[in-house]
Amino acid sequence: MTDYKSTIDDKTQDSLISAVSSIAERPVSSDFLIFVEEIKSRFGPSLDAILLYGSCLRSQTIGDGVVDFYVVVDNYNKAYQEKYLCYFNECLPPNVFYLEVSAQERVFRSKYAVISMEEFEKGNQYWFHSYLWARFAQPTRLLYARDKILRNRIYSSLANAVIAFLTPTINALGSCTVTIEEIWVKGLMFTYAAEIRAEKEIRARQLAEINLDDYKYLTEHALPRLTRILKKIPQGNQLQKGDYYQCLVDECYRKRALRCWWLRRWQGRVLSVLRLAKATFTFRDCIDYAAWKIERHTGVCIEVTSKLRRHPILFGFKVFWKLFRRGVLR
Repeated sequence: MTDYKSTIDDKTQDSLISAVSSIAERPVSSDFLIFVEEIKSRFGPSLDAILLYGSCLRSQTIGDGVVDFYVVVDNYNKAYQEKYLCYFNECLPPNVFYLEVSAQERVFRSKYAVISMEEFEKGNQYWFHSYLWARFAQPTRLLYARDKILRNRIYSSLANAVIAFLTPTINALGSCTVTIEEIWVKGLMFTYAAEIRAEKEIRARQLAEINLDDYKYLTEHALPRLTRILKKIPQGNQLQKGDYYQCLVDECYRKRALRCWWLRRWQGRVLSVLRLAKATFTFRDCIDYAAWKIERHTGVCIEVTSKLRRHPILFGFKVFWKLFRRGVLR
């Protein structure tokens, strides 16, 4: 059985890279580009690439939201003057920062994650946990790349992320007949659970509906790499609506895949707590942002007390545990 860590062969790589690059090269609103120059000025020659992803990309507008970026650098020591930030980024990538930019008599807000090119490539291909490849298997825009070589490395890494997302998802489905939408909804739900995300199944279905054409496009180009676990079912009659796929995974591998997802959930709980603690040193107003994010996705209002502001790690764990027990976070 093919393992998701395996590399893409040359023939498949050409097709899949072409698919992800065609999506990543699509134009975006000029509002998003306002952040590019600011990020370039912050990181200077250490900057390799800037990627846009997340809810603002899907809506094609910033509005009152917070734009999500990934900033890829060549070296943490060159990217930071502060040694402790290098240490944080090396021990538990990525570091996350908050950025506001004023333009057109408006204030635009964003958060950006910093990761090295080496870790970006490893994370999208080899990481056991889904933190990176779950994000970059989905439609992304490459807003900046320092040169053609780095651009191609980014595209190759995005292609690896698609394989890393689809393989453990399909393995967990076992032997069954599914649609592309069902594969991606199930995969998104697995990754939400692995990161203790507040999103529910309805959110995964909304994302699948919004991005369904892209998901179909990416999956079609990934099929040559997935031949041992997924095949397209030919349309046998006119009554068959849409495309169906056969998952070719036996019960042994299905159970193994489900155990891996269970392990990712426990790994994710530890990593989420550690990343939240780290964010108190790098992300301005991280407590307010986390409370806003939870309320936005669940409707649960978090009271940000003075104690929580003064001691975000200590009292943040208490809030986290309450939400977990209530089932708000999985």
